[in-house]
Amino acid sequence: MLADAMDWGQGHEGHNDVGLRELIAMREIARAFLTARRAEDVFQFALDRVTPLVGATFACVYVIEDGTDLMRLAAVHNWPQRYAKYLDQIRVRLGLGPSGIAALERRAVEIPDVFADVAEEEWHEIAEELGFRALAALPLETPNGVLGAVTFYFAAPNSLSPDTRGLVRMVADQMAAIAEKARLIQDLQRANTRLTESNVQLERQYNDVIEARRVKDQFLANISHELRTPLTAVIGYISLMQEGVVGDITDEQNETLDQVKASSEHLLTLIGDLLELTALKRGALDFEISEIDPREPLREALATSFGRKKGVEVMVTEPEGELPAMRTDRKKVTKALRALIDNAFKFTPKGTITLSVEISGQHVAYTIQDTGIGVPAEAQQLIFDEFRQLDGGLTRAYGGSGLGLSLARRLARLVQGDISLESEPGVGSTFRLDLPLRMT
Repeated sequence: MLADAMDWGQGHEGHNDVGLRELIAMREIARAFLTARRAEDVFQFALDRVTPLVGATFACVYVIEDGTDLMRLAAVHNWPQRYAKYLDQIRVRLGLGPSGIAALERRAVEIPDVFADVAEEEWHEIAEELGFRALAALPLETPNGVLGAVTFYFAAPNSLSPDTRGLVRMVADQMAAIAEKARLIQDLQRANTRLTESNVQLERQYNDVIEARRVKDQFLANISHELRTPLTAVIGYISLMQEGVVGDITDEQNETLDQVKASSEHLLTLIGDLLELTALKRGALDFEISEIDPREPLREALATSFGRKKGVEVMVTEPEGELPAMRTDRKKVTKALRALIDNAFKFTPKGTITLSVEISGQHVAYTIQDTGIGVPAEAQQLIFDEFRQLDGGLTRAYGGSGLGLSLARRLARLVQGDISLESEPGVGSTFRLDLPLRMT
């Protein structure tokens, strides 16, 4: 009959051979963990080496299939060869038979002698065919649950002495623990493989993006060059017409030509910005370092700004007297400041724009403050992206290409500085260009 009344937790520690077998069994199971890559490999390796140590004729490990109440054979040792071809088909339901009961109820189950009790008559034929008289089934239990069961089959009845019971209990516990670790390692390896594949895919996508940007920048540079030449010719012809080379023109015609020329020059400036931006991104711009008065770039930027409009008051605050010389690229600083000033004019329909320069230690700070529409907090970093505007719709109230602030920040960083922004919608914006007094 099925029985587990024997003392499964006790061994006879005074027996040297039992202690030696336990040490050997633990060593072999540890070797299984170090050698195997999958939980099934741990079962097979350990089963092949510990089954003879416990005195069993053959043994098997059943593993619960995910999402079912069935167990499949995961490993066998010395299974009769004539039945080997049926191993893949064998399934044991949880709660049925010694192995199913051991796994479901999480307890050891022993049949000391299959033929000694008529209650086990259903096992007689199987036991006779496979050649066993006794068996012991133990759950493979971990803190996370039961993996399945390990069952040892013995040729002689009453083969499990107290010492052997302790040994098979230790073997089952160690096999379960080691198999759980192997399964965790296998899960980590799968996750690592997926992560590696994701990294490869991300790297490929990143390279594609970089290549797309390169092609875009090259296209913009090429098309800008192609547009710049005929546009320069158009401006030249307009100047010739205004000078009367092709005949006299009326005042009204001259006024119209002024508007055409101004628009053409503005377009030429935009094309120049685009060319400079693509050159900046390629690192193709040269430096012209010189010693200058820190006030000069701000004055020049204001004088050459295209955005000045009626209804907007401009105030300039500068330190008086002689200032320390600033060592930098004057053209790049001036262009960055001009872009910031143009931006202030564009988004200040009426009110005041205040420009200032201040020297503190080895740093120079240029401030462009306006009372315009302001920038929401969530958009304050986005506006420095190229071709990006706060209002990007086709019917937006403010025109422009979205290049100015992007170009300004790139120029600022090129001369070892940066631009910061403080803004509040409806109140205005303050752009601050911080630069070293002496560029290294």
